Amino acid sequence: MIKLHDGGAYLVNGTEIIPDNAEAQAAVTAKTGKTVTKQEAAQQTIAYGILKDHNTSGNMDKLKIKFDKLTSHDITFVGIIQTARASGLEKFPIPYVLTNCHNSLCAVGGTINEDDHMFGLTCAKKYGGVYVPPHQAVIHQFAREMLAGGGRMILGSDSHTRYGALGTMAMGEGGPELVKQLLCQTYDINMPGVVGVYLKGAPVKGVGPQDVALAIIGAVFANGYVKNKVMEFVGPGVSALSADFRIGIDVMTTETTCLSSIWRTDEQIKEFYEIHGRSEEFKELNPGQVTYYDGLIEVDLSAIKPMIAMPFHPSNTYTIEEVNANLADVLHDVEERAKVSLDGQVPYSLADKVVNGKFMVDQGIIAGCAGGGFENICAAADILKGRYIGSDEFTLSVYPASMPVYMELIKNGCAATILETGAVMKTAFCGPCFGAGDTPANNAFSIRHSTRNFPNREGSKLQNGQISSVALMDARSIAATAANKGVLTPATEFDGEFGKYKYHFDANIYKNRVFDSKGVADPSVEIHFGPNIKDWPKMVALTDNLVLKVVSEIHDPVTTTDELIPSGETSSYRSNPLGLAEFALSRKDPAYVGRAKEVQKAEKAREALISGESDVHPCAELPEIKAVMRVIKTQFPDLTHETFGIGSTIFAVKPGDGSAREQAASCQKVLGGWANIANEYATKRYRSNLINWGMLPFLIEKGELPFKNLDYLFIPGIKKAVEEKADTITAYKVGGDGLTPFTMTLGELTDEERQIILKGCLINYNRV
Repeated sequence: MIKLHDGGAYLVNGTEIIPDNAEAQAAVTAKTGKTVTKQEAAQQTIAYGILKDHNTSGNMDKLKIKFDKLTSHDITFVGIIQTARASGLEKFPIPYVLTNCHNSLCAVGGTINEDDHMFGLTCAKKYGGVYVPPHQAVIHQFAREMLAGGGRMILGSDSHTRYGALGTMAMGEGGPELVKQLLCQTYDINMPGVVGVYLKGAPVKGVGPQDVALAIIGAVFANGYVKNKVMEFVGPGVSALSADFRIGIDVMTTETTCLSSIWRTDEQIKEFYEIHGRSEEFKELNPGQVTYYDGLIEVDLSAIKPMIAMPFHPSNTYTIEEVNANLADVLHDVEERAKVSLDGQVPYSLADKVVNGKFMVDQGIIAGCAGGGFENICAAADILKGRYIGSDEFTLSVYPASMPVYMELIKNGCAATILETGAVMKTAFCGPCFGAGDTPANNAFSIRHSTRNFPNREGSKLQNGQISSVALMDARSIAATAANKGVLTPATEFDGEFGKYKYHFDANIYKNRVFDSKGVADPSVEIHFGPNIKDWPKMVALTDNLVLKVVSEIHDPVTTTDELIPSGETSSYRSNPLGLAEFALSRKDPAYVGRAKEVQKAEKAREALISGESDVHPCAELPEIKAVMRVIKTQFPDLTHETFGIGSTIFAVKPGDGSAREQAASCQKVLGGWANIANEYATKRYRSNLINWGMLPFLIEKGELPFKNLDYLFIPGIKKAVEEKADTITAYKVGGDGLTPFTMTLGELTDEERQIILKGCLINYNRV
């Protein structure tokens, strides 16, 4: 059903694939009568055209992108605006939409949540933005309905910022990249590779967008086939899919670790814009007559079966048919994988989910930017019609992605159908996607049409002995399972008919409730600051040398941002850098925060000693540093406290998969982190977050580490190495028997990124 080409490929007339080999160009000429070079053909991708239109560098190898629009939600926009304000923000130079879909419910109580919302509203007024109140829409649905446009580029501070199906190249990045756009700076990347996703055929009845998405994710995640590349969806199969169906696939491309996505557009996308009263935003997009792709994924839509991503990653995919046919083997495989994901912190077994030879599910959720679309919920209603979910443990919750979608479901009767089954319908809220709503019971198994199923993501807490499992499925198969009272069931077993529902968008819902400044700033507005909203603490510039203590060592194959900074109720402290930092790595390495803060005491003492604010020596705050410095000075006798910084670092094999939230990096920074050390970084956005917070993104070769947790490292001349673009960095493990050298690299850095690191963070870079 899915074929990955070993190399690149040409696409001729949008329909014929010619693999890149010795005969490829001759075959192209035979088909077209033209001689086209690979370089010329690579410029015929849809992606290349959009990137060229938004590039300000004049060099298509080194892009400096300016986006058309920005969007953020309430986990991120306070920190972004606070960073921009500290950097000199006067007004939003481009449309900036602030949604409030992530903490519409506040787990810790008090005024924290609404204080942040009022901060957002007053900032939208002061700086000229758009404010979407809680429960109106999840961030990406509002963007689809009101922001997307053909040939446009949108930058969002959420990893699932993907509107490619609508002809919009969108990227999800950490907050500092949005700050740069607010300060009229650029998004700097090398020209990314473009991988074609060639769709053919049409889905069979019962197969939905999540099934197609999971099949693709399962094929490309582990091998990195599309990592940091653009996925371009082409081929005749595109036209076999509705706009909603395409959107449902597109939003999940984030889980492949690609940079962005774009699709060819047609009459169905034109109709989408017309329905939403924005017909002028449609643009027909197609690859050129001869187009070259750096890789090609062939997807036979007719061969896709209902899928399930078993815990604890979207790439852990099986067909539901396969799971049901081989229950013992599949569940054993999941349990073995869980040992790695859970570090053996809690006992984990799925054996009790098998009842009379059937796999029993405890909870179903259809929600958010992936599952809460109109067609998904209508299809679920059709499957559930005349059935009921039962009065036992199984529960079903449905979250329409926006109030306009909810309104149409009420008008066409689908909402009533769903409610009659015993299911619950809720308002637009991302809670189930990040652990702030519908957390299952301990040892329960939840099936969800949402975006991710990482450990802890749904709200369980390993450190408290609480664990539940989430599997990803399409809304249709979730409904089929619900109709079967929790027995895992693919939607292809549904023998009824799916209705043909016409969508009508009610623009008045937003006109009557959403604040839109129309781009006009009002400097007289006073920003609402709640007591939990704090400024970023002072951050110092990179010192000549560094003394770093390794305070966490993580050997999981991949470390997610949810493990670096947990979501859920911790996100209530999102506007308080120091308050949120208390939760850093709390569900992965609970000792991390205490260790980092102990080291930070020495650095703060060093800074106070230099400024004359105190005469307390760093060794007095951290006695163990005295012995460390004694060893270092055997080879570097000229070191003084003015020339070296003291901080912490972590090692992780492959950190940064998952959310774009900058807090994964900034929490380390405010606790005194100077660097990360990794074999590779899972995503560009996490590495960018490290850089923008002035942290060194070290890379070290795979294999046995030259240091271990709690060791001290000495990195001499690091400032000079960054300035002079050194290829390798010599560091030393500090031991009782002396200094043991090893080497690291920093990977490619732009001149601006080097300056940000040298200054200590993006705020300092823009202040100085």
